[in-house]
Amino acid sequence: MLPLVVACSPGHPDSNKASKPAAPGKSEPATPTRESVKIPPELDGTETVAGRQSGTRGGRTLEYRRGQKGKDLIVAVRCQGKGEIKVSLSPVKVGFPLKCVDGEVTTTYNQVGVTGVEKKGTVSVQAPSTVRWSMTIGRGEAPEGAG
Repeated sequence: MLPLVVACSPGHPDSNKASKPAAPGKSEPATPTRESVKIPPELDGTETVAGRQSGTRGGRTLEYRRGQKGKDLIVAVRCQGKGEIKVSLSPVKVGFPLKCVDGEVTTTYNQVGVTGVEKKGTVSVQAPSTVRWSMTIGRGEAPEGAG
């Protein structure tokens, strides 16, 4: 697996577009009144949805649609519960772990820009039964200065 993640940022669609992306793998607690782990994360208005999974426990594999060449792949994950989930993307062979916290909803946006992200593929999630999660897969422009 390639551990390449172009950008990660918590609060992606709710944050100011001019703000800097957070460090890779960083997430922050969500405001309880604004986010529920049952509802998949939203993308911003410039990004398109390629796949979505509502609140789930345990592992699951889901497909995402083919995208336009030159667009990055976005994987937005929301989770709650004690444990770590592992997310793997095929066919690009990219993966990342996410720590989830009991009693807190956290949302992390990962933007991947490697060869082949325009192809249709699958996202596999390995998660313990103690963790609930939801996910949105999308397509978007590469961040300024990337590449």
